[in-house]
Amino acid sequence: MENGFNSMENTQNVKQDTQEGSKPHTDGEEGRQEEIPAGRKLCNSIIELCVYVAIIVVCVAFVPKYVLQRTIVDGKSMMDTLKNGENLLVEKVSYHFTDPGRFDVIVFYPHGRDSSDYYIKRVIGLPGETVQIKGEDIYINDKKLEENFGKDPIMDPGIAEEPIKLGDDEFFVLGDNRTVSEDSRYEEVGPVKRENIEGRAILRIYPLSEFGTFE
Repeated sequence: MENGFNSMENTQNVKQDTQEGSKPHTDGEEGRQEEIPAGRKLCNSIIELCVYVAIIVVCVAFVPKYVLQRTIVDGKSMMDTLKNGENLLVEKVSYHFTDPGRFDVIVFYPHGRDSSDYYIKRVIGLPGETVQIKGEDIYINDKKLEENFGKDPIMDPGIAEEPIKLGDDEFFVLGDNRTVSEDSRYEEVGPVKRENIEGRAILRIYPLSEFGTFE
């Protein structure tokens, strides 16, 4: 009976609140609406248009340059991880707060930002480390690096046949397809300066059958 009493009390309260909160209509007030002047309507439309234009400008100009950019893989240097023609999303925010990590897949300008050429490779050596390639193996500070990203064994160590001491702002990068990749093993690229790194590839968006993250 306690539950029934509470229900009855609640019902009565609702009816009472409804009756006390209701107000009678007066003649002429029902259905009356304030008419907005034409000038104010035009002003509101212009403001709304400006907001839409600003959003479009931010999406087209700001986001690809500073936040997120679509990048197309050109060539076979990152096979089998990435294939020619695949579309990736490269994020550009995190490296403003932290340095690239080992095995990150990065986009960078091998000849500096004055050049339009950009490469996509994998970070192997970090600032301050000593990198050397002995036979098919990579050594970091004289310790063999355990990794399995290479499509094929390394055939040409390039300049890394001798130890390479990286500067405080330098990274050693390799392509996963190490028989064809032009990377830090060669003087044309060499160690990559921190200032020339554009961002980190995080997502494959095309083809749709391969959509998703990658190592």
